[in-house]
Amino acid sequence: MRGLPVSGLPESGLSAAERDRVEAWASQVPDPATRRTALDLLARSAAGEAAATTELRDAFTGRLTFGTAGLRAALGPGPNRMNRVVVSQAAAGLARYLREQGMAGGSVVVGFDARHSSDVFARDTAEILAGAGFHALLTAHPVPTPVLAFGIRHLGCVAGVVVTASHNPALDNGYKVYLGDGSQIVPPADVAIAAQIDAVAARPLADIARRDEVTVLGEELRQAYLDRLATLAPANAPRAVDWVYTPMHGVGGAVVARVVATLGLTPPTVVAEQAEPDPDFPTVAFPNPEEPGAIDLALDYAVRGGADLVVANDPDADRCAVAVPVEGRWRMLRGDELGILLGEDALRRGFRGTYACSVVSSSLLGTVAAAYGQPFVATLTGFKWIGRVSGLVYGYEEAIGYCVDPEAVPDKDGISALVRVLLLAAELKAAGLTLVDRLDEITARYGVHETDQLSFRVTDLHRITEAMVRLRADPPARLVDEPVTVRDLAAGSAELPPTDAVLLSGPHVTVVVRPSGTEPKLKCYLECRPGTGPSADVAADRRTARATLHRLRAEMTATLGLPN
Repeated sequence: MRGLPVSGLPESGLSAAERDRVEAWASQVPDPATRRTALDLLARSAAGEAAATTELRDAFTGRLTFGTAGLRAALGPGPNRMNRVVVSQAAAGLARYLREQGMAGGSVVVGFDARHSSDVFARDTAEILAGAGFHALLTAHPVPTPVLAFGIRHLGCVAGVVVTASHNPALDNGYKVYLGDGSQIVPPADVAIAAQIDAVAARPLADIARRDEVTVLGEELRQAYLDRLATLAPANAPRAVDWVYTPMHGVGGAVVARVVATLGLTPPTVVAEQAEPDPDFPTVAFPNPEEPGAIDLALDYAVRGGADLVVANDPDADRCAVAVPVEGRWRMLRGDELGILLGEDALRRGFRGTYACSVVSSSLLGTVAAAYGQPFVATLTGFKWIGRVSGLVYGYEEAIGYCVDPEAVPDKDGISALVRVLLLAAELKAAGLTLVDRLDEITARYGVHETDQLSFRVTDLHRITEAMVRLRADPPARLVDEPVTVRDLAAGSAELPPTDAVLLSGPHVTVVVRPSGTEPKLKCYLECRPGTGPSADVAADRRTARATLHRLRAEMTATLGLPN
């Protein structure tokens, strides 16, 4: 529906053209709350409030760019924020793209998480797809992203959409698109969809057709996903392990409870304060298990209860984090550590096919896969690339994303990863061992591959651009006293498509620098390898590697010129 005309507002600190742009947008927004926010900002700007003027200019200058990560931004009015206008235009643009690709009339499944407005955005999307002639399937309740990704192939859909901002702060929301193969979009599909969205946005919102003939999916999709998860556990596998679980105020808890019961795994101690979906994420500043302090509540539970491990999902449950006691202290396993535990376990159990991880992840998986005679591929960052590897049987990236069942979900899946972690931990416990013992065993056999990460969060995105320009113009010739070669991944190669990243590699160190694709961060990934083969003294080699990483962090911080 159209909003009422905007009138009677005082002149603001905006120019006449800027004011007209805001008023025109507000006149068509279908959401009264968003419209009121826009009008309130106009009134505050007119009263001389500089912050309101700045917010309006940022929200109404340009529009959100649709890319391989879809859309992700703060909720609010304007074409540069997440709201019903932007989402409706994205849905209509996606429909136009699918029709152009010859998929008219096909099924599209739409899911959503428990964030603010996710259910509204999902309903808008389904009705617009239905209005464009597609068979729109809408989940009845919030679902984990892996359940939606599973549903695309399972239901024979031509595409899927999930409304989620994953682990972003509470004020954000997002819009992720998958095509019929169950994988996230990659170029040139993102550019083509963005062009169709721009074409839709050039016309009034009322021109977008809608129909409410939408098929609502109840329990059947979740049950099918659970049935698939049940195939991951051998009938005679040990299942006893003491663990603490947190869904981090997200939507994974109910599905995890069901799969644990179905497989006969030991029920977890659930972090009560984070057990139920809550879009405000009241116990964490950033609902990302990787962020400092995010799993502190779970660790408190583990210490009090004497647990074997802690497992955490992020809010949409596509990521999985694990913490373990090490020498009397609890710490989270790095994404690379859990990645190699799951990868080596798959190799040990005889899963044949291609193993893959991103270029910013540890090189250890490639070494281990080769030892088992299995092919390995390094991809660009993101499961939009990992999930598309031909013959994939296992893939991961260091940002706690794991794909353990690519035939069903060619994307990161924090719930199936949780299942495999628990089964591995239970098997080791039955043998009197732990996940740390298995890590030590792998390290002794293949050598120390110690990893770390620098992450620079900024408020001004230009600082990231400037840092990348400086690095390319004047890259270091040496790091930690050894020569490094410089490879600008923006040029692309036969192995990797172009991407905004710089790779620095030496005999014993590797560094990759890139902007985050989903957050206002510059990321710097570090790896140190003290030797080139088995480790005769794991503890000593780790101390050497960690000392080298400490120096490497300091040198890269100075090179990039950003505060850590």
